[in-house]
Amino acid sequence: MAHVASIGAGMFSDLSVSTSLVPATKNQTSLDGVFATGTFERIENVREFPAMGTPPNIVNVPVYGSSTSQQIQGQADAPSMEITMNYVATDWADGTSLGSMVGDGNQRVFRFALLNTEPPGYESGGGVSGLAGDTSDGTATENSYYYWVGKVEALQVNPQLTDSNTATVTITVQSDFFGAFTVDPTA
Repeated sequence: MAHVASIGAGMFSDLSVSTSLVPATKNQTSLDGVFATGTFERIENVREFPAMGTPPNIVNVPVYGSSTSQQIQGQADAPSMEITMNYVATDWADGTSLGSMVGDGNQRVFRFALLNTEPPGYESGGGVSGLAGDTSDGTATENSYYYWVGKVEALQVNPQLTDSNTATVTITVQSDFFGAFTVDPTA
C-alpha cells in the first residue's frame, strides 16, 4: 500500500472519531490501535473539509521606518476546524454516539483519511473500519492518514430553503498532527 501518489480529487476522504479513550502514548502504533478495535464513528455526508495539518508558525512584526513588516518564527495557535456536511438529524440526535460528543468536553482521537479512490467496503462502513485494504484483484487503495486529539465543540444546523439542510461541526485541535501515514492492514 502507498501514499496517494497521483493528482486527483479526494472524493472518498473520510473523517472518523474514536469513542474509546485517548492513549497515553501518541504514536502511529497506538493511534492505529485505537481505530483497529472498531470503537469509532465515521462522520458521514461531508460536503467540505477544511485544510488539514499543522498551521504555520509565522508572526508578522512591524518594523519602524520600513514599508513592510518582517516575518519571524512564533508559536502556532492550535487550530479549530469546521466541517460542513449535509445534515441528517438522526445521526446527530441527543443520545446517539455522535450527538453525545457535541460539547461534552472529552478529548478524542480523530483520523482523517485522504482517499482518491473508493476502498473496499467504504459505503457499508466496513472497509475504512480497519484500514483501506487490498481490493479483490490484489491492488491496493492509495491512502494517507492523519491523526490528532481534539474535541467536538459545536454543531450548528443551517436550514436551507432551496437545497439540502446543512450543518457545521466545529472541532478544536488539542494536540499536534501525526502523519501522514499509510497503514497496511495485512501487516
